[in-house]
This record gives sequence, C-alpha cells and structure tokens, in this order.
Amino acid sequence: MENNDLNNMNDNELTNQKAASALAQFEEFDDSTQSSGVYNDKLHFLKDLPMNVYIELGRTQMQIKDILELERGYVIELDKLASEPVDVFVNNKKIAEGEVVVIDKHFGIRITNLVDPANRVKDIL
Repeated sequence: MENNDLNNMNDNELTNQKAASALAQFEEFDDSTQSSGVYNDKLHFLKDLPMNVYIELGRTQMQIKDILELERGYVIELDKLASEPVDVFVNNKKIAEGEVVVIDKHFGIRITNLVDPANRVKDIL
C-alpha cells in the first residue's frame, strides 16, 4: 500500500486493515496425545534412529596439576557411593537410573528407575 493510499484512509479503515493482516489461525497444542498411542504413531519414523547412550558413574573436580600428574594405576575418587545408582543419559538428557552389572565379562546397566515416558521422548528429541 502506498503512502497516498494510507493518507486517504480514515482511522477505522486503517485499523481494520491492520487487524485483518494480523489474524492467524493455529491449532491448539494438546498434551493428552503424548500419553496415548497417537504420540507413538507420530514418532514411528524415528524409532530406528540410532542415539548415543552413556552412563555416568560419578563426577569429581581435580586441579590441573593433579591431572597433569595422572599415570597408570592412579585411582580417581568419584562423588557417588558404590551402592548408589548410576545415571543413564541420551543426548545429554538423563532418562534413567540403574545399577552396574556384569554380563559375560562386559559391564551392563540394570534399569531401576525411568523418567516419565512422555518427558523422556520430549527431552531426547
């Protein structure tokens, strides 16, 4: 619209023009689909997508001088007790807790607690 056209319009016409150009229609977001099969149906095409999973045994802080002095056989003490659950992460988001197990000479994790399924999917995608 050119300046001359704007000058010739009265305030009512100008307001209606602005209002008409600002209207938009959006679907309402419905959380209820997350807990139903509809949510899973929408994600079926992502189910074969490989994701990196890592297990965190614990954390600690070290001074740079101590890090530089690390050598074979050095033991680093972590902030978790041996009896505490370890954390399971996908895409840097905690999805579960578990306990360390040994399966045919390999470490594994037995899941003991899961994040709510709807939140778990939302957090990792």
